[in-house]
Amino acid sequence: MEPIILASSSPRRQEILKMLKIPFRVIIPNIDETLTTAIELEQIPELLAREKVTAVIHAQPAGQEIPWVLGADTLIIFEDKILGKPQTHEMAVEYLKKLQGNTHTVITSIVLYNGHTHETTTRTCKTKVTFAQMSDKEIEWYAETGEWHGAAGGYRIQSLASCFIQKIEGSYSGAVGLPIFELYDILKEQGYSVLE
Repeated sequence: MEPIILASSSPRRQEILKMLKIPFRVIIPNIDETLTTAIELEQIPELLAREKVTAVIHAQPAGQEIPWVLGADTLIIFEDKILGKPQTHEMAVEYLKKLQGNTHTVITSIVLYNGHTHETTTRTCKTKVTFAQMSDKEIEWYAETGEWHGAAGGYRIQSLASCFIQKIEGSYSGAVGLPIFELYDILKEQGYSVLE
């Protein structure tokens, strides 16, 4: 299998590629992730994933062959608003208070650049996540774990937050940050076999 450039610093995305035994190297893209209001919220993850791929391609030396670049972006939407990555403990607590007892949507878009055909393909995955009711003590306990650092919505579904997640409708791996079915489908469509 040819190595893929992963345009992301996410350890979760790296773990999924390792699980699939896909060789990869990480190049962290330098993009401005300031969210634009010019497009619909649900289109933002694809836009940012595409910008990550483009930034990595343009950062390579001229003439260098780039076989595959994979970009991904995840967004959490609750009550028609984006819940980004909380910057403080207090903000994480505020996010958890909003999410507890409610359902929100996790949208992850992936963008794959095929250097052989110079084509870019995209997939978007939507997952609904429902938190159980949480007491103030449970919210404070979870916020104290620090898992909210760098996590959209202030929680990590694959870790201790799962204590409070009542229901998932859609793709678990999509909620983690790299939907496996969509990834496999997009690779297969582009002629990249993970079955070797």
